[in-house]
Amino acid sequence: MLIKAKTLKGFKLHSLDGEIGKVKEFYFDDHHWTIRYLVADTGNWLTDRQVLISPYALVAVNKEEQNIAINLTKKQIEDSPSLDSDKPVSQQFEEEYYGHYGWPMYWGSPSPYLWGPYTCIVRDPQMWRETTPGEKEWDHHLRSTHEVSGYNIQALDGEIGHVDDFIIDDESWAIRYLIIDTRNWWPGKKVLVSPQWIERVSWNESKVFVNLLRETVKLSPEYTEESLLTRDYETELHRHYNRQGYWIDESAAKEHSN
Repeated sequence: MLIKAKTLKGFKLHSLDGEIGKVKEFYFDDHHWTIRYLVADTGNWLTDRQVLISPYALVAVNKEEQNIAINLTKKQIEDSPSLDSDKPVSQQFEEEYYGHYGWPMYWGSPSPYLWGPYTCIVRDPQMWRETTPGEKEWDHHLRSTHEVSGYNIQALDGEIGHVDDFIIDDESWAIRYLIIDTRNWWPGKKVLVSPQWIERVSWNESKVFVNLLRETVKLSPEYTEESLLTRDYETELHRHYNRQGYWIDESAAKEHSN
């Protein structure tokens, strides 16, 4: 299911033994554009630390009831490595965090896939693969969806708007699209841009560069709050940009990894 990050914000988080809080925001990596952690607002519980939940523990999103089921107990979360609320997520913390839960690290190899050797999250330990010793780890950096919202979008021939939201796939937790608000360029229209079409991001300038012309973006299928993100809509969008759909690449990758 494709769902907006802002829609998920405020969803209740249900652990194996009770509610632990609500969705606050997300951290994603700037290489694969995949959600690596959900940040929980725990209210009066664990107030002195950031409570991060990996998608490995996110087992079901219930859009109707506005909650997310987590396959962890409160005790497991409380005993997990602590990260101060004002500190960035370091690789040392991530190594301790993944070691605590016994999950395979997503950055353990220079794999082109979202989750190490896999395109989706594999929760069966018997299927997990070890990283070959000596393989070079890719240098990943985590960014906040809250931070990147508002970044300007720079096309090949000028600015076209700013990042308004993110559309997330709750199976792989990949960011499939950035919602671009173009109201400062032409009134009232929002469009979708895939991270695969991003040329680079200037974090210092708070700007996203896309390898697209402004007119091409202007003529792309409009996105509205009522738009249904069906495969037909996505196919039309990719056809407009003359790009292959991510589902084709991932289907081939899944066959290759099996």
